Amino acid sequence: APSEVLAAEAASCLNRAMAALRDIWEEIGIPEEQRLERTDVVKQHIKSLLDMMVAEEQSLKERLLKSIAMCRKELDTLCSELQLGPFETEEESTILQMEKNLRMRVEELQRQKQDRKQELKALQEQDRDLCDILCTALFSIDSGAVPSLEDLDCYRRHVASLNTLKVSGETEGVAEGPTKGPLVPDTAPYPQEQRREEFVSNKRQIILLMEELDHTPDTSFERDVVCENEEEFCLSKDNIVALQNLLQQLEARRALNEAVCAELRSRIVALWERLQIPQEERETSAVH
Repeated sequence: APSEVLAAEAASCLNRAMAALRDIWEEIGIPEEQRLERTDVVKQHIKSLLDMMVAEEQSLKERLLKSIAMCRKELDTLCSELQLGPFETEEESTILQMEKNLRMRVEELQRQKQDRKQELKALQEQDRDLCDILCTALFSIDSGAVPSLEDLDCYRRHVASLNTLKVSGETEGVAEGPTKGPLVPDTAPYPQEQRREEFVSNKRQIILLMEELDHTPDTSFERDVVCENEEEFCLSKDNIVALQNLLQQLEARRALNEAVCAELRSRIVALWERLQIPQEERETSAVH
């Protein structure tokens, strides 16, 4: 093997160097005892260098074995998350080749995991937008787990069906699940036009109450109610009920504020009487 030839050449170089040193020492006239000492120094230098090289290569081997163990552990986790079978390694492969194969497989599965998570995120964003328009329930899927290929395929078909529903104008609701069951319309207790009139009337009262109470819409539903484009508001049964509840809440808050104001005014008048505040000063404060 080429490596054995190089090793033999290295040994030959060492022998030639030692022979050259012995010749130089002999020509100089260095005594045998000192030659032995100098030869021992050369041996110690060579041994130290070779020991350092062996230690470095041994450290490389240990790092490779540690990397193999870590890659195997990470592969087990990734295969479980991606619902894949265990990765089989070649029994006769070297440590270096095994480490490379395992590392490349880990990188490949990490890319697959990232791609699936990104696609899931994109589908969920589309799903939320469509559900806001169609007033339907979100697709049921675990956001924390890595979706399987079957889950993603079902989710794609579900979003595609919602897109079709949006285009066709059927905005009354769909059955739960990706593609299971027929479309189920919202059984309205009264016609769509009547809902629209009720929405417009309630919206007008809600806006007036919010202005009177100095209330800023702080939920997505409240913002949808007071938005300028009334055609975008979904007139589903649940939304009409929620609209009525919001109006009742605002009216109850106004009634409570009016009661508190009346109580405070009564206490102020009583204090004016007790403190004998002049009428002119009372009139100046009363305007507030």
